[in-house]
Amino acid sequence: MGGVGGELRYEISQNAYIKLVLHSLKHKTSSVNGVLLGRSSDDVVQIIDSVPLFHNHLGLLPPLEISLIMIEEHFAAQGLGIVGYFHANERSDDLELGNVAKNIGDHIYRYFTQAAILLLDNKRLEALPKGKDRLPVLQLYTRDASKNWKLAGSDGGCRLITKEPAANAVLLDYISSKKWEDVVDFDDHLDDITKDWLNPELFK
Repeated sequence: MGGVGGELRYEISQNAYIKLVLHSLKHKTSSVNGVLLGRSSDDVVQIIDSVPLFHNHLGLLPPLEISLIMIEEHFAAQGLGIVGYFHANERSDDLELGNVAKNIGDHIYRYFTQAAILLLDNKRLEALPKGKDRLPVLQLYTRDASKNWKLAGSDGGCRLITKEPAANAVLLDYISSKKWEDVVDFDDHLDDITKDWLNPELFK
């Protein structure tokens, strides 16, 4: 698997990408997480959608297991499965992949061996308004041959791309209009089941 993993690329759709970043902006002083939905074909994993999970008690197993079951059941009808995990650390200067992220990534890897973990890079996010960076403000981690999560090397940007080249420009528009206020995650849904974790109105 190690050899194949080196060639694997990940392509994230604009909506999946923006939803994850907005979720982290809504809860700036907390760690947040989410799951990636998609499919793989040849040497590309297509991340087509994402679901924001939690902003409290990220490592608690019962709510995590309930949410993963509900997400899998919903997206299976569209031919999509869970292909990875998203994590944003509590401190904006923290770029370590912690144990909670690794453990959830390991769980997903058992069912999908091309799974990725995407870690929010706050420095790149903060620099977005000043530059023309088209790469996602995310760090890509994949499992190596010894089953450790490793940051994709200096070519990591080439292995993770946004499907739509203007995704960062659209993200900045949403940030300026405080669109993050509208993001619903599983924590919100478990507190109030009328709140829809699918966020059907977010991009309308």
